[in-house]
Amino acid sequence: MMTTDPRAQSGIAVRTAPAELAIRRTIAVVAGAAFVALAARSAIPLPFTPVPVSLEGGTVLLVGGLLGWRYGALSLLSFLVAGAVGMPVFADGTFGVVKLLGPTAGYLFAFPVAAAIVGSLSRPGAVVRSMLAALLGMVVIHLGGWAWLLVLTHSADTAFTWGSAPFLVTDLLAVAIAGGLTARLGARTRRLI
Repeated sequence: MMTTDPRAQSGIAVRTAPAELAIRRTIAVVAGAAFVALAARSAIPLPFTPVPVSLEGGTVLLVGGLLGWRYGALSLLSFLVAGAVGMPVFADGTFGVVKLLGPTAGYLFAFPVAAAIVGSLSRPGAVVRSMLAALLGMVVIHLGGWAWLLVLTHSADTAFTWGSAPFLVTDLLAVAIAGGLTARLGARTRRLI
């Protein structure tokens, strides 16, 4: 049985076999998780915080923007499961359930939510809207990280000093890049899945 893909840009319905579509979606989800895992390798430890600087936050936003809310969130859930079962996908190639309880756990658990937010609110071609969606996604990541650090440190100030303050400038740059790329490339990638 063939299905009609109403997202075809040419105005003519494109027929895609369900198996082919499932394969494309699976590849997109795995590629999104791999992209975030690769970005996690960029982690640079800072001497005054247990939270490293990395490219993960920006790639989470980009994955959500390019894949849409459903496949973006699924991609990040896959990333978390891969790390939990022993694949070295977290910052600095770390892995395991213990990592999901450590100081960066709040960020990690916020990733699927942030990807879903960016994927649902951004619009390919709409730069300002996509940047605002990316900004909201980054706020969710920071809130998740801050909240977990608050639980661990029992201090809102320490949680902010360790988990948000050092990253504000670089994360705003990541928001601009992810929002711009989503606006520019989102229509192409979402059309494929």
